[in-house]
Amino acid sequence: MNTLVVILGPTGVGKTELCLQIAKHLDVPIVNADSRQIYAELPIGTAAPTLEEQQQVPHYFVGNHHIEDYYSASMFESDVLSLLENKLFKENSVALMTGGSMMYIDAVCDGIDDIPTVDDKTRLFMKQQLQEKGLPTLVEKLKRIDPEHYEMVDKNNPRRVVHALEICHMTGQTYTSFRTNTKKERPFHILKIGLNRNREEIYQRINNRVLAMMEQGLEQEARNVYPSKGLNALNTVGYKELFDYFDGNIPLEEAVRQIQSNTRRYMRKQLTWFKKDEEIQWFHPDNIKEIINYIDKKIEI
Repeated sequence: MNTLVVILGPTGVGKTELCLQIAKHLDVPIVNADSRQIYAELPIGTAAPTLEEQQQVPHYFVGNHHIEDYYSASMFESDVLSLLENKLFKENSVALMTGGSMMYIDAVCDGIDDIPTVDDKTRLFMKQQLQEKGLPTLVEKLKRIDPEHYEMVDKNNPRRVVHALEICHMTGQTYTSFRTNTKKERPFHILKIGLNRNREEIYQRINNRVLAMMEQGLEQEARNVYPSKGLNALNTVGYKELFDYFDGNIPLEEAVRQIQSNTRRYMRKQLTWFKKDEEIQWFHPDNIKEIINYIDKKIEI
């Protein structure tokens, strides 16, 4: 049976270099599962694979969208399944996917609920509601019309709150009614490999990477997209903090410190999510030979 090898782990753990080596070993391209690296305007702040790395190994879903585009985990699920069926598994019995976006990985491996696609009219309406009334008002509205989803949604994430309200507004039903969490069967085997390091080691890698991003031009990259700062694509670590600096709310040094702190917080959230999945076999990313041997043995089965 065809096998999808999934290399996952928190931000800053060292997935990129490891996956380049595994892809070369398997002689396959890399399917990128990062919800922000798809945006062409954000290569530095999202630590997207460089042009040199993409020349070493072909990558899918890197810089293939723009920040004003609407894209979701369900769309990613559909696109990846189509790519696997119509191209990758026709060329090789093994495919490789890597990333840290929990929803994107789960969408491909387990399926995602068949939630209706939001039409442009509803999306524009809810965007105006957010701008005019603010997030707290929309959170209270969600509490009234879908109290069950209100209890579990990240109330500080406007994207999550607005999307739930979009579905409620467009369909006349609660967002909860569309969430069945039914795992879908896939016509291929899935091999999940998790990467992790000592917590303090990851913290230091994250701190150093943020400083490296600033040296590579993250501030200018953020200035380039600042006029579009209200877009969902820019509601992410690295840009929100610099936008606060541009607005005069904090000094640059504080913005950098916050980027480091918020990235570390996101890393902990990723690990908490991944640790719930008992199908993941965990490795230290430096143990490359051990990981490759593990993959080879599993593929032979």
